[in-house]
Amino acid sequence: MAGGFFLSFLSFLRAAKHRTAGILPTFLLLAFWAGFASLEGAAEAKTVQHIGRRDYDVVVAGGGIGGISAAIQAARLGASVLVVEPSDWIGGQATAAGVSTMDDLSRLRSGLYLELLSKIQGYYEPMGKSTGTCYWDARSVAFEPHVGQRMLYELVDDARAGGKNTLDILLSSEVAEVSRERNTVRGVTVRNAGGIRKIACCVLIDATEYGDILPLAHAEYRAGNSVSPFVDPNAMIQDITWVAVVQKYPGGIPDHLRALTPLPGYELARRNYESYVTRDGMDFKGVYPVKLPVNVISHNAYRGLPDSSNYWGYDANRENWPHISKCGVNWGNDYPGKYGWEGKRGLPTGYLENLDLRRKVERDALIKTLHYIYYMQNELGENWSVADDEYRHPVLPRAAEGLPDEWLEIVRRMPAIPYVRESRRIVGNYTLTSSELLKNSLSYRDGQTSHEFPDAIAIGGYILDLHGADTDADMEWKFDEKAATVQVNRPRGPFQVPLRALIPRDIDGLLAAEKNLSMTRLAAGALRLQPICMMTGQAAGALAALSVREGVRLRDLPAVRVQRTLLEAGVTLSLCRYLDVPPDHPCYNAVQIASTHGLIAPIEPPHAPSYDISDLDDPVLAMAVIKGRDKGTFGIDEILTWAEAVSMMERARKASGTSLGLVPELGEKPDAFVNRGRFAKALCDTFGFSDPEAFPEVKEKGSFFASSQHPNAPAVDTLSPLGILDLYKSEREFHFGRPVTRGEAVEMIMKAMTAAKLP
Repeated sequence: MAGGFFLSFLSFLRAAKHRTAGILPTFLLLAFWAGFASLEGAAEAKTVQHIGRRDYDVVVAGGGIGGISAAIQAARLGASVLVVEPSDWIGGQATAAGVSTMDDLSRLRSGLYLELLSKIQGYYEPMGKSTGTCYWDARSVAFEPHVGQRMLYELVDDARAGGKNTLDILLSSEVAEVSRERNTVRGVTVRNAGGIRKIACCVLIDATEYGDILPLAHAEYRAGNSVSPFVDPNAMIQDITWVAVVQKYPGGIPDHLRALTPLPGYELARRNYESYVTRDGMDFKGVYPVKLPVNVISHNAYRGLPDSSNYWGYDANRENWPHISKCGVNWGNDYPGKYGWEGKRGLPTGYLENLDLRRKVERDALIKTLHYIYYMQNELGENWSVADDEYRHPVLPRAAEGLPDEWLEIVRRMPAIPYVRESRRIVGNYTLTSSELLKNSLSYRDGQTSHEFPDAIAIGGYILDLHGADTDADMEWKFDEKAATVQVNRPRGPFQVPLRALIPRDIDGLLAAEKNLSMTRLAAGALRLQPICMMTGQAAGALAALSVREGVRLRDLPAVRVQRTLLEAGVTLSLCRYLDVPPDHPCYNAVQIASTHGLIAPIEPPHAPSYDISDLDDPVLAMAVIKGRDKGTFGIDEILTWAEAVSMMERARKASGTSLGLVPELGEKPDAFVNRGRFAKALCDTFGFSDPEAFPEVKEKGSFFASSQHPNAPAVDTLSPLGILDLYKSEREFHFGRPVTRGEAVEMIMKAMTAAKLP
């Protein structure tokens, strides 16, 4: 496809450069739009049962951190994917918005998020540079936005698998319309400088910063504390921030980056900034929040970034803070900030609903940050300005219209988009609340039982963090949430995100992937950060691709199939950890499935103490980790009883979504050990694997293990071609009479659940 060729070529050029941001040559832009104009017949469809012809399997609206993760995961699973991104950058809040210090208080890193961090650290290590430059501590990961974007493009190129998988990206483009057939999304209309194009798809993923696809698709959604179609435009949502990535210029600020004349409204802004940072302000005392105002060095350490052009290999240790030469300005410049909006904290919900108001707000947010650049240069006397090696947009953002010419080169080096903390949120059959987050985070702590989500698809770890819009009047009382709930329901440890939160209640073919999940405003305060958005995006991509592959609606695909796919992609899903099942154990994934679905009780659950999720150095928790009390014992090599086997199969069959088969009777001797042959026969009976019409792939079976004379040999030969007995392929004989261990059982159960025939 022409458009795909030019995008691939573009990403190749970007990967060959030290930085991906910058002014694209005119001929490349023209080629890009020419490619778009020739999209006719793009990505010829593979036939999918009862789903018609389409241009792409999956369209992702928004190339932010969640959207690009969804696209990568879907492409890895063989889906043809188109990403439509309004800005000229991918990566959203983690790159395009300049918030490139990762907020993962619980150090929960897995899946694509871990892959990205590993690539970033691999980029800086040969330079001898630390990625732990943010004040949190040296365990945090910070990076320059252009480096983050470059690594994302490398993941995109990897997902394309040498041109075998389709993953196209349209920058500076937007979804203008969503086409529906009854209650099912069938495609989109994409608009950009090259014109308008209708694109058919099977699944549309809303990964926009604002949840802009939801009204276009006529999906029911929440905005602030009200629900469409009766959204209250005067209700409040969180502040936005137009971040600035600034750099120290020891030899003096270049003329084109010097702020000489203050913009209108500077005097009010100056009083605001004087309350945050002054030349003689306080230093950080090792705790947060700190006494204000702080000095310049401490301010810059708050969002300190590695600097590819700085020979100092500084990290987050206090003695290195004076060497920091690049940082993100993301403190004190929230808009509207402490002065509020017409006397209220936060922004009106109309910011999401009204494009004219959105442009005004974002212009004012941009100007507020420009005020800080002037303040830093002229009031503090610091040789700092916007970094010259990050953003260089060929087209200025709309927010810059009407600014004096002397500011335009500075604005051209500002992040592509503002940092938007709160989006529209879908209304799903399930709404994730702060009380559910708290309950879930208490799983296994202080001797409590499991409160894991059976359909968990990601693990997060953050506080209920609201920037404005935090009064009782702003909360959703329907879910028993008010201002005090922020502290009362603060998670006490890591928490899971359920698959249900990604699926809208009233429309098919549509998924949420970022800050727009089915959740309350308070829950969104913990789920809006870069790591969790990346992981929920990865889950949305997996669900979309599997739905297309299986030919079933998104809501009808059992969660366990998505979970297994994510586990095989390196995502951690269960809150439970076991001493006898380390991550490199062959049954590790299956044990996570068993834990999330409650298939079998561990021999001994963990007894980790509860703690405040924001307290990184809690001594009680630290001692529990040292002594292993944060981990339990699964009993991986213990022999399985028949009662345990029947209980597992009852729960597993229900979770698998199959309508075939029947669970065997408990019968006599429920405490007797189960041998391999009996367990294989029970699996066949439970999931209906013996039905030749449902499973034609087993018709041409042969004897895989033992003599067909054994009464349970047919069951073994049925399960083998379905990949359920791969655990035993290395053995010459199946050993029908050998007892089944708990580890072997959960491994076979997981494979049976994901191989079961759907209705």
